Amino acid sequence: MAQTPLRLFNSLNRQIEEFVPIHEGEARVYTCGPTVYNYQHIGNMRAYVFADTLGRTLQLKGLKLTHVINITDVGHLTSDADEGEDKMEKMAASQGKSAWDIARFYQEDFERDLARLNVQKKQHPRATQYVEEMIAWGKRVADKHCYELESGLYFDVSTVADYGKLARAVTEEGEGRIERLEGKRNAADFAIWRKTPEGETRQMEWDSPWGKGAPGWHLECSVMGEALLGFPFDIHTGGIDHREIHHPNEIAQNQAYCCSGGLSDATNSGARIWMHNNFLVERSGKMSKSSGEFLRLQLLVDKGFHPHAYRMMCLQAHYRSELEFSWEGLEAALTRLKRMIMAVERLADAPSQPVAEHPKFAAPLAKFEEAMSDDLNTAIALTALEDALATKKVDAGIKRAVVEHMDAVLGLDLFSLSRADLRIRPASAEIAEEEIEDALARRKAARAEKDFATSDAIRDELAAKGVEVMDGDPLGWDWKLS
Repeated sequence: MAQTPLRLFNSLNRQIEEFVPIHEGEARVYTCGPTVYNYQHIGNMRAYVFADTLGRTLQLKGLKLTHVINITDVGHLTSDADEGEDKMEKMAASQGKSAWDIARFYQEDFERDLARLNVQKKQHPRATQYVEEMIAWGKRVADKHCYELESGLYFDVSTVADYGKLARAVTEEGEGRIERLEGKRNAADFAIWRKTPEGETRQMEWDSPWGKGAPGWHLECSVMGEALLGFPFDIHTGGIDHREIHHPNEIAQNQAYCCSGGLSDATNSGARIWMHNNFLVERSGKMSKSSGEFLRLQLLVDKGFHPHAYRMMCLQAHYRSELEFSWEGLEAALTRLKRMIMAVERLADAPSQPVAEHPKFAAPLAKFEEAMSDDLNTAIALTALEDALATKKVDAGIKRAVVEHMDAVLGLDLFSLSRADLRIRPASAEIAEEEIEDALARRKAARAEKDFATSDAIRDELAAKGVEVMDGDPLGWDWKLS
């Protein structure tokens, strides 16, 4: 199959451009990872579904992928703009645990969520593993680009060209979230190193030329990106919230470290292409951390939804579009996934073959290739997959190969799921599946005998226990728990 050139939207210049790898035959990608002081909201997890889809698409193009997702276990303050308490230290104090234990616990939970969403395994370096390299970085840029205040070492953003181009900051004050700290030369200047205040002791602190303390949040990504991928690397991704402060600061550090010029040459930023996924929007306001029902992946599972329903929900929208979350929307995504699983189950016994030219699959394969090559248009790619599944009177082995080819990019893991896996089963349900299946078998027998009174009584009995018997469901599902 002829390949369509991959075109991606570069946030740095706000243009779609053809992807050409810096190193022939390979792609190097860095994704901003989580601060592991708490569970991850599903809005955060959208960023990793997007990054995973990008990585899978690069592999579709035949490239060897090196993909890094860092773990922030030090340095991130309660404000993105160098204000407030250290998130790790604050959570450790509130739980009476060490910051190291907090980081380990929430990193493991994050990695568990990645696995449940079928995100491919990647490198997960921790910031605390690179503190010495961060200090060396600070030494290299300090003389020309930094100045000291009582609170730490600060980067002077006026010393690099085109600061804020990524965020399109046009005023001296820059981003509205940045508050002026006494002594800062420019409102947008940020900490490279934060000194431990006099008389205090942090759990995470190190000696440095600027005093005992901890690195600033932005420094870790510059250091780990250069150490693990080399400057310049191909693609840097993150949530759209990083586009305004974190990534402009990271770019400024990269420019200073490489002694490079302005950002008309994108490689001077450290990466050739910068990509950002848009927000997940939950309009009811009932799912925030403060409301008590924090919208994390485990909540979806507890309410009975398979995690892949959320992956499907993410794929149904373009990564640069806002995605609105609702339980009705999640159930619709689950239903769509169920339809695919039903079609795939018919191919279960077919031996997979290499994807070959076949006249009936030419159109869906071309549609899929063009959609994924057009800035990862997963919404159209899903319809191409459905077109392939709906194709009739073809060899089952070839059809399976085509579906596997597409699913390898979309990551829905269609051949590993069954209809039973996707039943809605809340964790709070007080009835076991065996009891449900036994009742349904008795009901089926009663209907066969035209004993509709008994059939209705069994249905009502199940309904009282939260089981909805779905007689009229065109998908052929027996039941779901509400």
